[in-house]
Amino acid sequence: MGTGIKLHDYQTTIKSRAVLHGFGVHSGKPVSISFLPADPDTGIVFHHMNAAGDVREIRAVVSEVGRTDLCTALGDPAGHHVGTVEHVMAALFGLGIDNLIIEVDGDEMPILDGSAAGFVDAIDLAGVETLDVKRRYIRVLKPVRIDSGASFAEFLPHEGTRFEVDIDFESPAIGRQSFAADVDAETFRREISRARTFGFMKDVERLWAAGHALGSSLENSVVIGDDSRVINVEGLRYKNEFVRHKMLDAMGDLALAGARFIGCYRSYRGGHRLNAAALRHLLSDRSAFEVVETTRRERGRSAEMVAVSAAVYAPWVL
Repeated sequence: MGTGIKLHDYQTTIKSRAVLHGFGVHSGKPVSISFLPADPDTGIVFHHMNAAGDVREIRAVVSEVGRTDLCTALGDPAGHHVGTVEHVMAALFGLGIDNLIIEVDGDEMPILDGSAAGFVDAIDLAGVETLDVKRRYIRVLKPVRIDSGASFAEFLPHEGTRFEVDIDFESPAIGRQSFAADVDAETFRREISRARTFGFMKDVERLWAAGHALGSSLENSVVIGDDSRVINVEGLRYKNEFVRHKMLDAMGDLALAGARFIGCYRSYRGGHRLNAAALRHLLSDRSAFEVVETTRRERGRSAEMVAVSAAVYAPWVL
């Protein structure tokens, strides 16, 4: 089965440790994380330390998603859990990092500037190492769709890894926006990684009362005022930064498949809950996808894909 997809044959990790410090956007509490190299077939794994100093391993897979309101959280909301994982997962997905251990001493990833740019910088500083085990992909074989009111999300067969995201807000500052791209590392860096999370000033008091957004500020969020204008002095990084950030979120949420996918993901008025539901829907239908890897032994030639047993792909996901 030949293909013109631009793929990488072998799994990756990072070359050295990288450390980041910040605070959680919802908790407002300080948090530090460390990126550590990992062996082939490890996947992305969080080592979460709670307030008592106990450490628990939490895999970055959709079966571990415990909450999707305002962010994607992994683990047990009443116990060991890590919130706001979507930005770091988008960075790993976008840069093609397959194996990594993330040590975290709090219940939330640091928000940094509200985008994935800080995580990209940390990975660049650590360096990327290519391993000697082949990368596996999830190839979408047929359309899989899920609807939720006026929103929908679907996977479609496609020769590449593509996202098509549409949003539609009543606020004149946003309105209807669309963004689509076949995603590779260069496209992610240039077009998506710097897009920041956003919110509305009118929602702040309600969120604070519910214990959310306690660490949110103009330094890590694009804020729309009561007059429907962006109040950040520096303005937007992209004219359509809002939909680009929604694509970033979708990339981070779909990274929880446990492997990269070959196909197109489309969403309209989506969010974390719909992204997770669509991914579960795809993985629950074994006729909708196959697991493939390259057959070639020499790097640098055109890709030839072959199906492999699903048992070798993240069995904890299925």
